[in-house]
Parts: sequence; structure tokens; C-alpha cells
Amino acid sequence: MPAEGEQAERARAERGQAEREPAPADVEESEGSRSRRFPSVTRDTARPEGGGRAAPGDAPAPARQWPMLAVLAATAAGLLLTAMGHPRGGCLLIGIALIAGSVMRRLLPSVGMLAVRSRFTDMVTYGLLGVAIVLLAVVMEPDPWLNIPFLETAVRFTVR
Repeated sequence: MPAEGEQAERARAERGQAEREPAPADVEESEGSRSRRFPSVTRDTARPEGGGRAAPGDAPAPARQWPMLAVLAATAAGLLLTAMGHPRGGCLLIGIALIAGSVMRRLLPSVGMLAVRSRFTDMVTYGLLGVAIVLLAVVMEPDPWLNIPFLETAVRFTVR
């Protein structure tokens, strides 16, 4: 009989010990091996892929964010060109800047603040917006560079 009581007590102690031990996914990085599983409790916002600095930390601040600054500078130049009376050229420059941002997001391992979401989402977002703006610039009146036959009918039908 005493053996049964000791076994029951050991079983209870083991169950209590198992309840106190963290699950494998919750183990901190202190054990040396990092788990690829997401922790059950989020402590911070995850940095997007490629969201590190684009240049070494000892470089000046603008150099560390050169991809974002390049896209912003081209966009600002496009807005300035549009304000000066050249809307087609300005819109083309803005669209090309967004397409260039999409290409940089795909090819460069680290793009600084140009990384906002996952790599795929950033590429698709920048690329689609850039292509849409370029297409709008190409079909812009007067004298569109690209004549889409159903576009005039669609505009006439919707604006009536």
C-alpha cells in the first residue's frame, strides 16, 4: 500500500512540474537555439524583411536610408515638374519612381524605411501603383501616347 501512495504522490508532483515548465515555443532565446515558431506572446512589433539599414551604422543618416530617399526625391521632382506645367512628364516620373522602389524592394537585401510590409506585399503595392500612374500619364489628354478604344466610351458613359 505505501508504494501506491508514493506513486500517486510522484505522479502529482510530475504533473505539477510539467504545468510549470514553459512550452517549447515559449522558451526564451537564452538556450542558444532559436525556434522558428512564433512565440505565443508577442512582445514587440516585428520588423519587415529587409527593414534594416541600407548602409552600415557608422554611415550618416541619409546614406543609411538611400533607397527611400531616392524614391522620395524622384517623386518630389515629378510633383515639381507637374506644378511647372508638364503633367505628363511629372506623372511618368512619379510612376517610374514607384516602379523603381518595387524593383529595389525585390533585389536589395536591405532597403531601410522602404520596407513597410512583407517583401511580396511591398513589391506588389509599389509596382501596381507605379504601373497605374504610368498608364494614366500615357493616356492623358491632349494627344495621348496610347489610344485605348473603349476608354473614351467608358468615360462618356460614366460622366454623362
